[in-house]
Amino acid sequence: MSIVDLDRGILTGGRPAPIPAFVVSQADTRADLAAYRALRREVFVAEQGIFARDDADRVDDDPRTVVLLARAADGTLLGGVRIAPAVEGRDIGWWSGSRLAVSATSRTHAGVGGALVRAACARAEAEGALRFDATVQTQNEPLFARLGWRTLGAVEVHGRPHVHMIWPIDRVERLARATKAVLGPLLEGFTRPDPLDGTGVGDRALGGRGFVGDDASPVPGSDLLAACDAILPSMVERDPEWAGWCAVLVNLNDLSAMGASPVGLLDAVGARDASFARRVFRGLQDASRAWGVPVLGGHTQLGVPASLSVTALGRTDRPVAGGGGSAGESLRLTADLGGRWRPGYSGSQWDSSSHRSADELRALAGVVPALRPTAAKDVSMAGLIGTTGMLAEASGCKAVLDVARVPAPAGATAGDWLTCFPGFAMVSAEREPARAPLPPFVDSAVCGRLTDGRGVDLRWPDGVVTTAVAGTVTGLPTTTTTTKDCA
Repeated sequence: MSIVDLDRGILTGGRPAPIPAFVVSQADTRADLAAYRALRREVFVAEQGIFARDDADRVDDDPRTVVLLARAADGTLLGGVRIAPAVEGRDIGWWSGSRLAVSATSRTHAGVGGALVRAACARAEAEGALRFDATVQTQNEPLFARLGWRTLGAVEVHGRPHVHMIWPIDRVERLARATKAVLGPLLEGFTRPDPLDGTGVGDRALGGRGFVGDDASPVPGSDLLAACDAILPSMVERDPEWAGWCAVLVNLNDLSAMGASPVGLLDAVGARDASFARRVFRGLQDASRAWGVPVLGGHTQLGVPASLSVTALGRTDRPVAGGGGSAGESLRLTADLGGRWRPGYSGSQWDSSSHRSADELRALAGVVPALRPTAAKDVSMAGLIGTTGMLAEASGCKAVLDVARVPAPAGATAGDWLTCFPGFAMVSAEREPARAPLPPFVDSAVCGRLTDGRGVDLRWPDGVVTTAVAGTVTGLPTTTTTTKDCA
């Protein structure tokens, strides 16, 4: 107990925080690991007889393995558990817990096993896991169930009855709710049937006929498309040059997703003073020159909080809808995996663009036309899984992603890569693979399928399927519905 705790108790009348009976922390030294291994031999070899002499396996030799220990206040080891990627090679976001051991004298010590399990769950999620499971001895199933784990089935391990259990991870669902779930009810007035002419959601509605919720919108009576994106005010305030660059990047990605060639940009900038506005403009100008797309005009206001939005105009006579997919079609990810996390945005913004040449950046506009997809979307705020869910939702389908087949950079955990803003990444649906060449610096692979239903499931190498998004992402009408309503 600290003096601060004691003072707080005296001042508020509450009780000071008690000294914890034990603490769970990561094993950091060889001595820690040796003590954990000795405890495991005591439990699994001497006491339970599951192993003849030693329970060591390949997981112990995996440098990615994390060992968590519970120790009493005097340092006595009470228990331990380990977590590690479930498959060798690239971490695909599937982690498993194993070798949960509590000393015989500590099993009446309230909550040691449960605390270790909870700590393992939290650490697995921090490591980027989107699936965390364990094979649990049958007698321990009630403990895991009370902690929120779900049983997948009975298995036999080393001749003993076990159950395969999984911890529910809702990282993607939470991201979808935070970024996109409000759109359907919020924009209802733009997407519901027109009360004046009774034609349903037609050319005058949000996005136009067949393009509700798309990355860009066709301009009626022309081959023009318009896209508009606002940058988070906190990002503008924190890194104005990068905000200016990204404002161009995300808008041109939106046009690229529709198969359009960019024509020009309009900007709206708010800044506290001229000096700050110049920093935003510097980023806009650098990006405009890099992609070869002119800034045609805009609006600037000083003496206000930082803000930035950009509108991009492009041309195509064959726009690709985000909701043009059908059940049975393959899903493909095409992405620039080069680069690194943007400093200050590790795990959330992958910078694939700032190191590219102007020719390379401009070549990206040809990706979607080369793929000739039935549907395409630019991966943005909702991450790859959420954006795939938006494509599936607009197409009136469900998406199933094969996690191990998703192209990913070596420098990102699976959980971060599948939920971040990836710089340049397009998810598309196709009836058959395109044969046109793509820029040599992008990776492209079929990694899923559209099926009947709604939401997004993740398929893992062992055949287990987990739910990443249970229902719709945005709640906007589907392209199928709007087209039918207008027919």
